[in-house]
Amino acid sequence: MTELEKGPQGLRRGRGARERIIDASQQLFRDQGINRTGMDQLCAVAQVSKRTAYQHFTNKDELVAEYLRRFDPGVTAGVFDRTDLTPRERLLAAFEPPTGKQGLTPLCPYIAASVELHDPEHPASQYARDYKSTIAERLADTAREAGATDPEQLGEQLALLLDGAAARTRVLNAESFPTAAAIAAVLIDNAIPTTA
Repeated sequence: MTELEKGPQGLRRGRGARERIIDASQQLFRDQGINRTGMDQLCAVAQVSKRTAYQHFTNKDELVAEYLRRFDPGVTAGVFDRTDLTPRERLLAAFEPPTGKQGLTPLCPYIAASVELHDPEHPASQYARDYKSTIAERLADTAREAGATDPEQLGEQLALLLDGAAARTRVLNAESFPTAAAIAAVLIDNAIPTTA
């Protein structure tokens, strides 16, 4: 970085600052949590001043909501919109999440944010709730496509199973998704008539 790219405190200037702030939030919020991440630390990692950070995000709450909005970069489309899989296979593919740095899937950021924030009216909590509802709807739509007799119920069951697997993986520091996938297969097979 040249001297011209640096601001008065040796920090990088505003060009690309918003993306650097979001990138830093994704790293820090995932690794140490929302509440344990202060704006000073976030600004240091993003190489921006606090003034610049607050020009892009009115407050930390707004940044947390944006962090959640950016978290699912095509993951749902990568499962539910696949044309190479049958609807049943797409339902099971939901239980093959991408792995984290240590090989285990990190706790779902939507669950983590809701637990940390304790405020159902917080913008991030509302976004997490909407996202989780959307996942259950996508599961139900796929279950309907697969011929499930009660697709809404199956969608809710699978959504609950996904959330439980994510939480259990984090708590036990051991992969729970293979077990969840086996349970999902039983639920799916019981919900879809053999003629479907």
